[in-house]
Amino acid sequence: MTRFLTAIVKRHGATAWRALAVAGLATSLAGCFSHHVAQQEPYPDDYRQRHPITLKEQQHTVEVFVGRNRGGLNATQRADVLSFAQTWRREATSGIIIDVPHSPRIDRAAAGSLHEVEAILAASDVPRKAVYVRSYRALDPTLAAIKLNYAKIAADAGPCGLWPHDLGVSLDRAYTENQPYWNLGCASQRNLAAMVANPSDLVQPRGEEPTYTARRSVMIDHYRKGENPSAAYSGDIDKSKISDIGK
Repeated sequence: MTRFLTAIVKRHGATAWRALAVAGLATSLAGCFSHHVAQQEPYPDDYRQRHPITLKEQQHTVEVFVGRNRGGLNATQRADVLSFAQTWRREATSGIIIDVPHSPRIDRAAAGSLHEVEAILAASDVPRKAVYVRSYRALDPTLAAIKLNYAKIAADAGPCGLWPHDLGVSLDRAYTENQPYWNLGCASQRNLAAMVANPSDLVQPRGEEPTYTARRSVMIDHYRKGENPSAAYSGDIDKSKISDIGK
């Protein structure tokens, strides 16, 4: 056998040596092969840690469409601007930026609408120094709008719908340790973040507000007279609970 290999090497030279080296390396690696299954990193069991509700700043925008041959606002637009001013006083973290469309066909109508917008903001006790007006080029004058913007704090969670682990039979830790699947609880967290009236309530409680003096005075007066301070209801309060239809 040795003479046969020697003859091959003499005949083919360096090419044969490279072939023998590759064959020897493949043989050595074949003996070291072992099957290895990658394990997934564990994740928190608590859905509030997997999908935490976070606070971030986002823009609140109201668009007031401008007509080409009409200046000023209609009744619905006035109500939109008034509501915008009221919510700005309650939740804004910045001033108001008004983006006014610019186009030769709507400049006059936009100026009239802007004048009325500023008048509504002033009547709603929005400081003039808190309002900044800038213009932008309207690509389509027929759909141009005055855009009122301010920044506010908003709550958010997610994104939902991510499935990084297999829900079926597998060898990762999510299955072998019977962990809740990753997406569980994400929708609830996202809905809670969308429904909360004041995102700051998720961080700290609100300060106490003054009590309702009128009702409190009535209850104290009942207590002073030795009467029952609880609310009194008429005897017919339960009468309408059962419908009489069909009798």
